[in-house]
Amino acid sequence: MDIGNTSSKLPLQPFRVLDLTRVRAGPTAVRQLADWGADVVKIEEPIDEGSETEMGGVRLGPDYQNLHRNKRSLTLNLKSPEGVRILKELAKSADVVVENYRPDVKTRLGINFEALSAVNPRLIYASISGFGQDGPYARRPGYDQIIQGMTGMMSVTGIPGHGLVRAGVAIADTTAGMYAAMGILMALLERERTGKGQWIQTSLLESLLSVMDFQCARWLVAGEVPKQAGNDHPTIIPTGNFNTRDGMICICVSGRVMWSRLCKTLRREEWLTDSRFETNKARSLHRDELNAELNEIFSGQTTKHWIALLNDAGLACGAVNNIQQAFEDEQVQHLGVRWAVDHPQIGEIGLVGQPYRTSLHRAELSRVAPMPGEHTTEILLSAGLTQAQILELKEANVI
Repeated sequence: MDIGNTSSKLPLQPFRVLDLTRVRAGPTAVRQLADWGADVVKIEEPIDEGSETEMGGVRLGPDYQNLHRNKRSLTLNLKSPEGVRILKELAKSADVVVENYRPDVKTRLGINFEALSAVNPRLIYASISGFGQDGPYARRPGYDQIIQGMTGMMSVTGIPGHGLVRAGVAIADTTAGMYAAMGILMALLERERTGKGQWIQTSLLESLLSVMDFQCARWLVAGEVPKQAGNDHPTIIPTGNFNTRDGMICICVSGRVMWSRLCKTLRREEWLTDSRFETNKARSLHRDELNAELNEIFSGQTTKHWIALLNDAGLACGAVNNIQQAFEDEQVQHLGVRWAVDHPQIGEIGLVGQPYRTSLHRAELSRVAPMPGEHTTEILLSAGLTQAQILELKEANVI
């Protein structure tokens, strides 16, 4: 990917975003805006020379490069009055501020919604927290794994009888970031009509409950407390992973028509009249017996054989891959999920691209993840400060 040479004007290029976020949920939200063209200024604490060297490995590592691409970095000490003054000056011309401080911290610093919207009434201010901006848990620190436990996510993840398991990705962080980005875009659209900014709020707690979706609905609508189902689907049978001669295959057989197709494709037409398997309810009661028979069948041929056979019959199936195998898949390569990047320090690397496109645009990389304060002088000069003023701020540890 040719860094810094965009092929077209991306939809969010008119907008400037001040990024006050840390860890994952906030940066995930901001990345959605940055990848689609927004001018993102990542604001972070000044660091001394020793810690800068120490952080170099982190900044050049996979997670940081993937999470913070397409941003510029400004170091700014928001614990100092002068730092807050500079932030407010930048906020005057910004469109969006995104933060994930605990609710009391931003108020104490004087950078909350009320303070910044006073200098720019058109400002969209987005807050991401662990538990919400108010309520009995508002001041608690919230981390992805804690939220997975509290929402019941762990209670429906894992193999029955083997204990509760966290999801293998930071699902609460990522979900909260995505919902925050959606809220920001909605607010920008409304501002076109009203001319007014607003405060967008979301939390890891409510975002993860939302993305759990049908599992939560089973309780809210039917009074049913969902349990672990392992690799089996809780309501659609058979669905799950099965051993093949050289790996593993996943199938999902939904409804009577698909079940009939599976039985005929596997030459097990007798299952259609077998009382144990005749209906989805019966298959649920006899899931272990059915899975054992399917494992015996699938283990007789290769994964490639079964994928071709089942797909030809119109049945949903796929290989169970590791991450390397996933990115080697021909469809993944065709879709361009991997952004190949020639990084000036690391060399050739790959980043995870945006998962959607429009008829006019594809998101792209304009710059790699910045080092701390890499663009401080550039940003402050454009804000009207002189070189002498910038030097004074650096000597006072404001930047």
